[in-house]
Amino acid sequence: MFFCFAFLCKFMYFFYTPNIASKFYTLNEAESEHCLRVLRLAAGDTVHLTDGKGGLYAARIVNAHPRKCEVEVVETQQNYGQRNYFLHIAIAPTKNAERYEWFLEKATEIGIDRITPLLCEHSERKQVKHERSQKVITAAMKQSLAAYHPDLQALTKFADFVMQPFDGTKCIAHCYPTARIPLQTAARSASRVLVLIGAEGDFSPAEIALARQQGYIEVSLGNSRLRTETAGIVACNTIQLTMDNEQ
Repeated sequence: MFFCFAFLCKFMYFFYTPNIASKFYTLNEAESEHCLRVLRLAAGDTVHLTDGKGGLYAARIVNAHPRKCEVEVVETQQNYGQRNYFLHIAIAPTKNAERYEWFLEKATEIGIDRITPLLCEHSERKQVKHERSQKVITAAMKQSLAAYHPDLQALTKFADFVMQPFDGTKCIAHCYPTARIPLQTAARSASRVLVLIGAEGDFSPAEIALARQQGYIEVSLGNSRLRTETAGIVACNTIQLTMDNEQ
């Protein structure tokens, strides 16, 4: 039987299987229950799996065990939906956790490679639930039928983060009336982009100065004053549109 990935959008049975390594794979208990009891699939039905690294697998259910559902891979495609750029957004989590999770969800749907929560001088949220954030990202990846799972880093202090090396274009978005250029201008022709997004009170002047010293380009996301989570989404979408136009 032939399974065409071109019609993947018709198949809503999509599972994240990061450790898949052979022709046969056993879904974990939660995914098995969702597959068989919620979706009511049965032996012989088709599902799609992804390892979150660009691997996409069409598989057939061969053992409909409610806690250990076994599938057989019948078709494989690598680099499914691969983009022509790498995007890393480091963003201060919002005071309202739901807004930060909204950013994680939408950025994953649009397309992003790495996310780092930043602890800044004006941050009102000092902690984030890493496991919860991972679940939000995984759910968004599955919902959007994406084969790449963004890499979520641990909460990092701003000063520590900007001192880390990055092989690509580094940008810091802020609202101060200084010499800034549009993000799309800074990112044009770049293959790897890192964008910093500050807390609700923006970055402090000292943080901007430190970033500038470390080679960050000061950028603007437009004329409107945006909420943190909105700024993150605008940055993500701006990079996507800029890179698409470069093709």
